[in-house]
Amino acid sequence: MNETLFHALNSLAGVSPVTDAFIIFSAVWLPYVLVVVLGGFLLFHHDKPSQAARDLFVILAAASCAYLVARAIKGGFPMPRPFMVLQDVNLLFRPHDMQAFPSSHATFFMALASALFFYHRRIAWFFFVAAVLIGVARVVAGVHWPGDILAGWIIGGGIGALAYLALQKLQNRWKSL
Repeated sequence: MNETLFHALNSLAGVSPVTDAFIIFSAVWLPYVLVVVLGGFLLFHHDKPSQAARDLFVILAAASCAYLVARAIKGGFPMPRPFMVLQDVNLLFRPHDMQAFPSSHATFFMALASALFFYHRRIAWFFFVAAVLIGVARVVAGVHWPGDILAGWIIGGGIGALAYLALQKLQNRWKSL
């Protein structure tokens, strides 16, 4: 199933230069754009800079924790990337490391979107769509299996929600002191 879905998605690579450019942008550059958009949104959305800083800290802390969890899992369960084990992969770019499972990009951006959801639901939907686009683009580009992405989304979504709940508990304790 993982390999079948991989081949179906990866067959979209190499079809046209425009499609390839869109996939590469989505897989490589969109993540940077999202972090800048998030910072800009929070700065201009809040009246008080302290609220923007708090939201940005919580959201990026959740995403960073999720990223660290993904990296730890990669270290404990090394899984090769599709282009390392299959012969007929349309590879659009080479990733920095050779461990596939889970996708650090999918984990980070799903955690970011899920943590953002608790503070700013309307824009969070844009980030959920972007997280899905990043994940799918990384499969189309030949650098991840679909299972890597799905695992990243599950881990990231869970950590984003847990970060929000943990912060709520801490805030309730501070208020009661």
